[in-house]
Amino acid sequence: MTAYQPIATHSSGHRFDTERRWAASLSLGFESRNEGSAEPVTRMVRRRHTGPLRVQRPFYPEGKHGCCHVYLLHPPGGLVSGDQLRIEATVAEGGHTLLTTPAAAKLYKADSHGVAWAQHTRLQVAKDATLEYLPQETIAFDGSRGEQTTTVELESGAKTLGWEVLALGRPASELPFVTGALEQRFHLSLDGKPLWLERQLLDPTHRRFTGHWGQGGATVQATLWAVGLSDEAAAIEALREQLPDHNRWAVTRRRGVLLLRYLGTERNEAWALCEQAWHLLRPMLTGLPAHTPRIWLT
Repeated sequence: MTAYQPIATHSSGHRFDTERRWAASLSLGFESRNEGSAEPVTRMVRRRHTGPLRVQRPFYPEGKHGCCHVYLLHPPGGLVSGDQLRIEATVAEGGHTLLTTPAAAKLYKADSHGVAWAQHTRLQVAKDATLEYLPQETIAFDGSRGEQTTTVELESGAKTLGWEVLALGRPASELPFVTGALEQRFHLSLDGKPLWLERQLLDPTHRRFTGHWGQGGATVQATLWAVGLSDEAAAIEALREQLPDHNRWAVTRRRGVLLLRYLGTERNEAWALCEQAWHLLRPMLTGLPAHTPRIWLT
């Protein structure tokens, strides 16, 4: 019989074995309200959090009746072994919200136990509502292990535009992504029916990572999605005509979802491509020009 081995714990109650969990959550709700004026305004009506996840006050840089901008804050600045982050946001009928982050997120190297981190994001958009989900890029350090899921649930008539930019390793510091494992999942549905399901495993030891039929040695990737465009073909044509002409990105559409993909080696190039695409697509999606969040310029 194996002798009983006590679990190493700290006085704070944290455990240090493979069952460690450091949880944080954030739940946001937005509604469109008249507030006695002819034009409605989107207000944040729910803000609940546990652990180190916060938001600043809402901003209205597009006018007091314009889109509600909110910055998602994770003060530690990155995920370590055992972190379990959950972010939920709901936009009710008629609302318009833009969610972003103040800086790049970092996925740090796993500890000696190989404990993984996890981040789960769930976005719900009601009829005639719009949600823009535009986080700054994510940087995965060598040895990072974790799972990242993004779930977008739409009702008929809802609109959404979002992206995910991921950089693997830190080539400028000569620290490439050569160990570790990441898993990304996307799930986008309309009225409960799936439109886009995707699962991607990023394992630098697998031949897919370097094979030309797979990752091809690329260290940066990005995915941008848009749902609710009245003329998807025209949007794709505009992207192909006005975005930089190179072979590191492509755009397509399927079942009402426009998808733009980037695969290359330059984080700044991927970010610039997504931002330019947003400037082109936002007027087509919402009838409003793109208004760059001030936090991106600091």
